[in-house]
Amino acid sequence: MKRRLLMAASAEEYAAFEERVRRTVYMDNLSPQVTENVLKAALDQFVNVVNVQFIPNYINPQSLPRAALVEMETLNQASAIIAEMADSPFMVLGMPRPVRARTAEVEMFDSRPKKPGRKITYKWLDPEDPDFEVARKIKVLTRKHASETEFLLNQHQLKEEENLANQQLETLKAHYKKYELIDAVLSDNTAKKLADRYRIPLSDA
Repeated sequence: MKRRLLMAASAEEYAAFEERVRRTVYMDNLSPQVTENVLKAALDQFVNVVNVQFIPNYINPQSLPRAALVEMETLNQASAIIAEMADSPFMVLGMPRPVRARTAEVEMFDSRPKKPGRKITYKWLDPEDPDFEVARKIKVLTRKHASETEFLLNQHQLKEEENLANQQLETLKAHYKKYELIDAVLSDNTAKKLADRYRIPLSDA
């Protein structure tokens, strides 16, 4: 009886995990400039975001986040945001790259619980194994793709996005200075004096 209770609890835990997976959206093509707060702010206008988990890019030595698992409050919200991004480009931080979205999969979660009744086995391939040469070629190809990706990111994409982020920051600072100037003019009665001087109603000044 005790063994059955343990198995039932494990099944319930896995069922709850699968339900969370269905509410989660996998988003990629994200800029390295995008943070958790930025992504939440961009999505909160459409859905209620419960959790954001960035997936590190292990290909790049800087381990920049290029994708994220975004958990929504409901399954309908997850479906809605996927449909929204499929219909029109969705930009975050104004970066020159539309974010892509699709349904998350169980294998994307590092912290996924063990599936009841499932056994995973692994082994080291011996050089004499028929699959050894295939595995070696895949390893070499993966390293080649990693080098090419790193080169492209460093030479163009990352530099372009960093420049754009800096421009947006400077624009934000300039707008804030204008706000401070207007606030100061209103606070020290300069606006009222100018309105009186040029005989302009203050409401129109």
